[in-house]
Amino acid sequence: MAERTPLIGQQPQQRSVQQSQQDKESHSKGAGLAVNCNDIAQRTVWLSITVSLTLYYALCSSTMLVINKVAVHQIPAPSFLLFCQLAVSALVARLGGAMGIIEVDRMEWSKFKPFVWVTAGFLGTIFANIKVLQNSNVETFITFRSSTPMIMSLCDWIFLGRALPSLRSWLCLIFLVGGAVGYVMVDTAFKLEAYLWLVAWYVAFIFEGIYVKHMCDSVPMTSWGRVYYTNAMSAVPLLFISLFLNEHQTLMSLHWGVETIFPLLLSCAVGLGMSHAGYLLRDHVSATTFTIVGIMCKIATVMINYMIWDKHANSQGMAFLLICVVAGTFYQQAPKRSEVNKGPMVG
Repeated sequence: MAERTPLIGQQPQQRSVQQSQQDKESHSKGAGLAVNCNDIAQRTVWLSITVSLTLYYALCSSTMLVINKVAVHQIPAPSFLLFCQLAVSALVARLGGAMGIIEVDRMEWSKFKPFVWVTAGFLGTIFANIKVLQNSNVETFITFRSSTPMIMSLCDWIFLGRALPSLRSWLCLIFLVGGAVGYVMVDTAFKLEAYLWLVAWYVAFIFEGIYVKHMCDSVPMTSWGRVYYTNAMSAVPLLFISLFLNEHQTLMSLHWGVETIFPLLLSCAVGLGMSHAGYLLRDHVSATTFTIVGIMCKIATVMINYMIWDKHANSQGMAFLLICVVAGTFYQQAPKRSEVNKGPMVG
């Protein structure tokens, strides 16, 4: 049987099919390239926002401790100082919301009721914080602050369903404890009262960290709304605490000048930024990243405190402090127990 040759009319049809396939492949490649470009653009935007928020928070965090230390040194009335900071933050948030500049949640009973415990934890943390600074130096506080991720990890394991830390993290815990013990041994400015306030701060800080994390997940609010609720609800009891401690007599005996008013105003401004930056960064990154950023900010705090005056630790204390900061930085938060079963835990 003779072999049939293709008809001349079929050749354009075959070329048309081939061209169509090429067009589809080209379109598919173009779509894939567009998706990759969009993905890169989204990652770039996310990274830019993350860096901006981190710098915003780092600027406030690294300077807040030192500013509070200077302010409470000039104005030895910690309750009054905290009241001013909280009242200014709440007032700015409320006025900004009323003017339509920022979005602020209004006071509602459904949000007010659960925020009572947030206020209790927040008040306990900041009041004990400033009492530690009043009775000790900045490095003492930072040394013990660097160990909080370890305690948080145990609370995560007990209350929030996370796995225990890895071997690397346990080694960091050992170095943290060793650094803290070494610091206490060489602390020339040791005061029992300061360490009692440190224990109180630890309890309040751990409670606030766990409960606020629960609140952020369960009560939808804007960042400025959380700033308004937290500061407004905390300022009222602080005013009564200040009166109860007779701090008004201390305030009346002070010489009010630039050396007292400037640190007060500066602490109010940085306190507002600290509150806002903290909630923004918590919403944008994981809890582990937020903790690491907070610890790394302490290095800048130490440098600033060392340069501005002589109320800092000695060289041995600074060495133990750096051990604590480095160990806290290399600590890695454990994953949830449900994730451990899906694959091996890294770190």
